[in-house]
Amino acid sequence: MKNCILLLSFTALLLTSTLPGATEQPVYGPRLEGFNYPYPVQHFALNSQQQQLEMAYLDVPAAPDTTNGKTMVLMHGKNFCAATWEGSIKALTTAGYRVIAPDQIGFCKSSKPQQYQFSFQQLAANTKALLDQLKIDEVAVMGHSMGGMLATRFALQYPDTTATLVMVNPIGLEDWKSVGVPYRTVDEWYQRELKTSADGIRNYQRNTYYAGQWRNDFEPWVQMQAGMYRGEGREQVAWNSALTADMIYSQPVIYEFPQLKMPVILLIGDKDNTAIGKDAAPKELQPTLGNYAKLGPAAAKAIPNANLIRFADLGHSPHIQAPERFHQALLEALATEKPGTK
Repeated sequence: MKNCILLLSFTALLLTSTLPGATEQPVYGPRLEGFNYPYPVQHFALNSQQQQLEMAYLDVPAAPDTTNGKTMVLMHGKNFCAATWEGSIKALTTAGYRVIAPDQIGFCKSSKPQQYQFSFQQLAANTKALLDQLKIDEVAVMGHSMGGMLATRFALQYPDTTATLVMVNPIGLEDWKSVGVPYRTVDEWYQRELKTSADGIRNYQRNTYYAGQWRNDFEPWVQMQAGMYRGEGREQVAWNSALTADMIYSQPVIYEFPQLKMPVILLIGDKDNTAIGKDAAPKELQPTLGNYAKLGPAAAKAIPNANLIRFADLGHSPHIQAPERFHQALLEALATEKPGTK
């Protein structure tokens, strides 16, 4: 009888694990080993801060017979990777762009150093070194989430290289510390990152990235992140995530928006509510943070040559939530720019 019960329990478990929609629990290495990218991954070796590091990147050519001679550099967010640009890479290469999509140092398939002075200036310099290696001297730069802060810094640091700046729901449209979000030490961020789980990631993404919606095609991006925290390198992943959280909190770019001289395209999902450290802020302050329906227009007003495109029903990741609508708007905006305007 006992053996029959065990057999029935095992059979039920097996059936449950194979049901459509059952959540897999993949385990990935600290450099996202085991997770396949949609395009071949290349590696750029660089010496930075007295150590040898590797920057993983995708270099995807324009579709045959479509090239427009332009290159787009894609900069991922904190909880994202080059792979999460999959839909955008397809849309851009189909439209004639060569696309370079790096994993920044400290993220995804790139090196995760134990000690590194993370700054947006340093990450911008790393990206510029990659472009120099590839002999690319002019690009359009598109950054999402944290990548919007980095893309802004890149454009400010290398204005002669940046023909166009595109920001997709960038964080940093407000200076959190100046409005009252308390400081967390790197050690506090580290302890928080160690608690990362797939359920926590999924709930956050549903409420913030996708405005309360959920689809099965969002799940791989949950597992991409969660899988690294299930592996033996979870401490290394959490430590680099903590270091970069401190970078985001302490290095605002909002005050330099008026210095952007190139054309800037802002694509904003109004339902976004992202604000780093919001959970640590006073309760009365929390509802006022990450109000992108107000932050987007305010940013556009501060930028001299800005084109604001709003998606009233979308959240933090409009390019993933509604890819066809997003990419149509992006390509139309890119097509209306005046060539050579900076």
